[in-house]
Amino acid sequence: MQKIYYTYTDEAPMLATHSFLPIVKAFAKTSGIEIVVKDISLAGRIIAAFNNLLPESQRVTDALQELSALAKQPGANIIKLPNISASVPQLKAAIAELREQGVMLPEYPDEPQTEAEADIRARYDSVKGSAVNPVLREGNSDRRAPQAVKEYAQKHPHSMGEWSAQSQTSVATMSAGDFFHNEKSVTFANANTLTIKHTAKDGTETVLKTGLEVVPGEILDATFMSVSALDDFLQENITRAQDARVLFSVHLKATMMKVSDPIIFGHVVRAYFRETFEKYGAELAAAGLNGENGYGALLDGLAELQNGAEIKAAFTTEAEKRCALAMVNSDRGITNLHVPSDVIVDASMPAMIRGGGKMWNAQGSEQDTLAVIPDSSYAGIYSTVIADCKQHGAYDPRTIGSVPNVGLMAKKAEEYGSHDKTFRMPSCGVVEVINKRGEVVLAHKVSRGDIWRACQTKDASVRDWVKLAVARARATSTPAIFWLDENRAHDAEIIKKVREYLAEHNTDGLDIQILDPASATQVSVTRMRQGKDTISVTGNVLRDYNTDLFPIIELGTSAKMLSVVPLLAGGGLYETGAGGSAPKHVAQLTAENHLRWDSLGEFMALAESLRYAGADVLAGALERATARFLNENKSPSRKTGELDNRGSHFWLARFWAEELAAQRECEKTAAHFAPIAAELVAQTEAIMRELIAPQGNPAQLGGYYRVNKQLTDDVMRPSITFNKIVASV
Repeated sequence: MQKIYYTYTDEAPMLATHSFLPIVKAFAKTSGIEIVVKDISLAGRIIAAFNNLLPESQRVTDALQELSALAKQPGANIIKLPNISASVPQLKAAIAELREQGVMLPEYPDEPQTEAEADIRARYDSVKGSAVNPVLREGNSDRRAPQAVKEYAQKHPHSMGEWSAQSQTSVATMSAGDFFHNEKSVTFANANTLTIKHTAKDGTETVLKTGLEVVPGEILDATFMSVSALDDFLQENITRAQDARVLFSVHLKATMMKVSDPIIFGHVVRAYFRETFEKYGAELAAAGLNGENGYGALLDGLAELQNGAEIKAAFTTEAEKRCALAMVNSDRGITNLHVPSDVIVDASMPAMIRGGGKMWNAQGSEQDTLAVIPDSSYAGIYSTVIADCKQHGAYDPRTIGSVPNVGLMAKKAEEYGSHDKTFRMPSCGVVEVINKRGEVVLAHKVSRGDIWRACQTKDASVRDWVKLAVARARATSTPAIFWLDENRAHDAEIIKKVREYLAEHNTDGLDIQILDPASATQVSVTRMRQGKDTISVTGNVLRDYNTDLFPIIELGTSAKMLSVVPLLAGGGLYETGAGGSAPKHVAQLTAENHLRWDSLGEFMALAESLRYAGADVLAGALERATARFLNENKSPSRKTGELDNRGSHFWLARFWAEELAAQRECEKTAAHFAPIAAELVAQTEAIMRELIAPQGNPAQLGGYYRVNKQLTDDVMRPSITFNKIVASV
């Protein structure tokens, strides 16, 4: 029996799974396919990290490690839903919830004092940030909008804010001292074992990492951000925002860049509240309140301080005379600086661009914004789009072309910030990367507090990436641009490989270029306005940014993209869209029992997975059903009392059954589904009543990070009539 491995994750995607997975299992079983569920939720991963310290009754399968091994085997077939990339506040909240539920987990040690506490911290840190994707992505990414989705967006365009040539919105980024300007890169001809060492000015040596293996052809980068340059940059732009009377917002990736960006976020908070930290910094530092977990955590922590009310008043007073902050939630007073995981650059910048360059202010009105993106590596792509919108106005979803992506990510390629090679410098000195002969490969002079980081990119990953890019350009007759800057150390090494490996392929008649990211952006948006498609071939971080930026402009959301990862060993990983809006959806469900999460990405990924499993009849019928789903507008509504995620699953199941009953490829399958389709049609009115009836009342899930599965099943499967029909399949 063929197996499809289906991931159980977090928040809105997890809730949707409770509704959709029974349908998937029932339909797949008719073609002899078993759906195997693997729990890679944040809660599941936390518990797995402590299996050997927990009572046997509380242990769980380490599903992520099982899937990691599977992804390296030929024939793997994995459907991966969005999961939480946990910031420290999210991680602590999940730990607290699990402890309340009786799981005997230790507290998170902010400052480990013993070996045991260091071990606990290391286990928790292994779960933090983007801990899932690098493990499963044993291949490069092919991400695009399916034709049916693109056509729907053109026929039913989403709203776009108006742009004005007089808009004061702009991007601020560092011109020196950041990761881009300090980067060094080297390609290894032979295998080697490296050590990363910090030597202080007084000669004290600290080994930061040993046993770092590199293979022939592998690229190693090292860079650092000067925090003194960062602090100067932040003060300059806080003043700039105040003088221009625009909102101040910072856009980071404190989830995937789980080491570097929370540190940067702390610098932003301290820069904004400079006077308060100058006066009370020692007390705040002693209480562990350094701003890295956000302004919200600072305010919460003040309750434990004797003079907490006095310090809170100082924060409030300083905020009133500083530049206005962009708001995450104006009604609740949640600012851009409250929680580091609330404003993630790849989602927040496209949303601002789609909204006419405006963000919300404290009064609940839209206002022009200074978007602060400290590292300049990719800030230029957003500056270019903003300048294009000021000149030409908003993009028109009815007519614009598409910018699909081929992304380099196999074998943890370019995983800046998601690994154990990022460090905060303990003192002034030198950081060196040393090979096994004792030779210095790369070195940087650093100061106390600077953020130093390294990453690796394997030759096999680059070679496969180039192959995939050529294949997509050939298959679609679409120009492809490698977004690489020859003035950046890492990109210069990648460009050498791209040119070498392009020569291995027949590129006759293909339009393939290499351009720096800002230039590539300009070419892409110019062609997009002309209704033309352009493939963006990018590294890992840009893959993350582009697969939100362009889909949000083109489709209104990145959740409707098809994401296929052809695994290097054979097989496929099928991803179902982005989950950045998932927390808001959960909040609405618990308050009103209405889930507006759209599972369209899941429908498309499932069709690809079924086809790979050899179930062509099921896959083809699902694709036709998905097209009907779009054309008949059965996506979830935002409004309570109307069609939601559960209702959309019913319509997909009905259309799927009807398409299977009508197809002529397999008479046995058609005969099997004919009465099921007829019953779904006959019971549509009754089923919709049962699905909508519970809406408007609070929903009980028994948890946020680890729900009670029976309660959640009851919430997400409220139609007895529909459940009986699904069971009969």
